[in-house]
Amino acid sequence: MPKMGKASQLRTQLSTIIASGGSHKDQAERYRQTLDAILVESGNEITECLKIFIEAIVNENVSLVISRQILTEISSHLMKLPDDVSKAVSHYMLDKVQPRVISFEEQVASIRQHLADIYERNQSWRDAASVLVGIPLETGQKQYTVDYKLETYLKIARLYLEDDDPVQAESFINRASLLQAESSNEVLQIYYKVCYARVLDYRRKFIEAAQRYNELSYRGIVHEEERMTALRNALVCTVLASAGQQRSRMLAILFKDERCQQLPAFAILEKMYLERIIRKSELRDFEALLQPHQKATTVDGSTILDRAIIEHNLLSASKLYNNISFVELGALLEIDPEKAEKIASQMITESRMNGYIDQIDSTVHFETRETLPQWDKQIQSLCYQVNSIIESILKLHPEWMMKTMEEQMVS
Repeated sequence: MPKMGKASQLRTQLSTIIASGGSHKDQAERYRQTLDAILVESGNEITECLKIFIEAIVNENVSLVISRQILTEISSHLMKLPDDVSKAVSHYMLDKVQPRVISFEEQVASIRQHLADIYERNQSWRDAASVLVGIPLETGQKQYTVDYKLETYLKIARLYLEDDDPVQAESFINRASLLQAESSNEVLQIYYKVCYARVLDYRRKFIEAAQRYNELSYRGIVHEEERMTALRNALVCTVLASAGQQRSRMLAILFKDERCQQLPAFAILEKMYLERIIRKSELRDFEALLQPHQKATTVDGSTILDRAIIEHNLLSASKLYNNISFVELGALLEIDPEKAEKIASQMITESRMNGYIDQIDSTVHFETRETLPQWDKQIQSLCYQVNSIIESILKLHPEWMMKTMEEQMVS
């Protein structure tokens, strides 16, 4: 705490500035001189002196023109002070201007951005996000630019993601989505796509996340290392996605991308694409690539990865077997027969696998609806129809056949 003499002296000095009158320019200059004298203090003294100074500046007796100018200057000086001093003074300033916040929207926004940076440096993600949420981007009287609002919403979303709160993050990504089309800033466009992909990833919408990560991996404006990180994230999300046609298409896209061969998870990608059975012992290296939220457990107690691999192996089995008992299927999938039956039933119900379950015989029957056999049958049917037409023509016009044969012999 500053000595009472110094605090009293400061208050007297500030009162004198107000009482002395003069032009706005002269008063503002005297306030600046007082502020410069305070900034040479240190420790608790500078904190308490700045609080006294701010209290005087936001007083209604001081012209708004002067208050705004001096508060803007205080904001710029706070960024040069130690974080503990800057944070204490910033919160005090926000409290003091709150009754007249509409008059100081620009200064409040600047202080909140600065406070968020302090909290972010200390990894207090939720506090940083909460401070930024307080900026009235849509409801205030100040007209913020599209880029400023978009960048702020994206920053809030990212901070909530760091705090493992994808629900809040998604709400701010949705707000950013309304502005994204209006911005021509390519850096912010990339920032938006990254945040959106991460939100989908956290929300376990893995196929959608994989598609957006894959798009990012081709953007020239993104650094090469970051493009490879995006490609790796696309691969991981594809592996974690529920088995089905969408994942099969994504697997094909990634498998044909030569860059994927440089990734440590390529072996798993290859086995999935080629529809080979994957054993748990083969997943150790892949598990090391997973982020904390990707290691969560599902309702049945298995991890997201376990569930994805079980579904993949079940689809692979459907290509190898016409039917299989629950016991044998459980052994193949390395799970209990009851769980194998339940997962197979769910995949069939959701049309992600063709087949049916015979509970009396405790057997899963697979139905293959592959394209090539159907294509062969269609060609065979067409050939029969062509032959039938030719035979009908010959019956009606046998002389045409004789003429054709004579022409062939001559040639």
